[in-house]
Amino acid sequence: MSYKIGDRMQQTFLPNSIEDYVSQDDPVRVYDSFVDALDFGALGIPIAPFQAGALTYYPKQMVKLLVYGYSYGIRSSRKLERACHHNLSFIWLTGGLVPDYRTIARFRSTHKETLRGVLKQCVRLCVKLDLIEGNMLFIDGSKFRADASIDNTWTKEKCQKSLKKIEEHIDKLIDESESIDAQEQNEPSLVKIKERIGDKTRLMNKIKNVLADLEAGQQKSLNSTDPDCVKARARQGTHAVYNVQNVVDAKHGLIVHTEAVSQANDYNQLSRQTEQATAVLEHKPKHVCADCGYSSIEDIKEIDPEINVVIPSLRQAQQDKGLHPFRTFTKERFVYDAEHDEYVCPEGKRLTRIERVSDRVNRYYRCSRQTCLKCPHFGDTRMGKCTKSSSGREINHHINQDLKNRLEQNYAKPENQEIYLLRKQKVEHPFGHIKRNLGANQFLLRGRLKVNAEAAILATCFNIARLMTIVGVQGLINKLKNA
Repeated sequence: MSYKIGDRMQQTFLPNSIEDYVSQDDPVRVYDSFVDALDFGALGIPIAPFQAGALTYYPKQMVKLLVYGYSYGIRSSRKLERACHHNLSFIWLTGGLVPDYRTIARFRSTHKETLRGVLKQCVRLCVKLDLIEGNMLFIDGSKFRADASIDNTWTKEKCQKSLKKIEEHIDKLIDESESIDAQEQNEPSLVKIKERIGDKTRLMNKIKNVLADLEAGQQKSLNSTDPDCVKARARQGTHAVYNVQNVVDAKHGLIVHTEAVSQANDYNQLSRQTEQATAVLEHKPKHVCADCGYSSIEDIKEIDPEINVVIPSLRQAQQDKGLHPFRTFTKERFVYDAEHDEYVCPEGKRLTRIERVSDRVNRYYRCSRQTCLKCPHFGDTRMGKCTKSSSGREINHHINQDLKNRLEQNYAKPENQEIYLLRKQKVEHPFGHIKRNLGANQFLLRGRLKVNAEAAILATCFNIARLMTIVGVQGLINKLKNA
């Protein structure tokens, strides 16, 4: 039997031109055309005329390198440099230039605001090409690990305990050094002890600075490696994370806006993300849809009333999962009488308003003790009864209860149920692609500005990959050249 065997010593040659290294329908040409279509003046990097003997790399080629590298899971500046040496598509993209990893890292750090603007221009190109409508937006968040250890997350209690231990350790080291000072003035053991005292002192000063920041910022915790990240629980455990908010268009599932926020949950993010997505699209959407994690009434009030907000309350979300069945005496069975400012229970008994100064968000209503005790439905709620409180049945009424009721009724409409069912398949797809296909479960940069630049690149990579699927490589190249 004969075999095919390669021969490293056999003489061969690459094409005469770097242009021939990749075929005409190679995906790398899409990334090249995409970056060429960007307005770098608007991004904040005016392109200077070419001059001989220039020392700075061409900004467009650096952006092409970053976006293309991220699209194939190559994010490290050292790996990008290596790819420029060995990967033909990278060699073609950079025109044979090989920037070192320091240059790549410096460009990414220096032009973080520019890189955030790449996604904005990508979206506006898609709007121009009729690939994004912006009429129906889906919003969701997902946690990405920060480039920081959870062990470096400090609370006031942890700082105080650590300072006490360090002070005790320093006292012991000082006592030890004093005891041998006279005998071993110039011995290495004493030098090492003094070095250890210096290390502990520097650590103590660092912790004191963290404690001062915690007290000044009124924060519960602070990570000394990346102060902008937060401690949060995810499926993989508790880590230092950023919560990445994605706003996705309904037409083709393309990302309109992304932002990494220093918040462990999605609460109070709906109006902010809607506003920023509207600014990118330059027109307001007709529908905005999110899950119950965004159901903050105070936040939803800030959204333009002309926008149809499709969002379930926590109770409705639990009902959808079969976790909150309607019972006879749930709050929903009580009717609010606005004229008399009272609630009426299913048995016709009235709950009058009581004062509770400590709570400014809710109003409270209670049935009289005598009325409840005489009611046949008084007893353990687990047995289907109304209440077992000897003070009488009490319910709360949110100051924006009318808005809350309207949102629940709006969510229950059949047309809005269809919108909500569409939400998961549109908004979960980008996170799956970024985390699984691109391997970007964790950010490489620190600080919210740099992390947002990285998040914008990843969102742009998803959009380009999605566009190639929808339009095709050659079709997309033609559209970008004519944009």
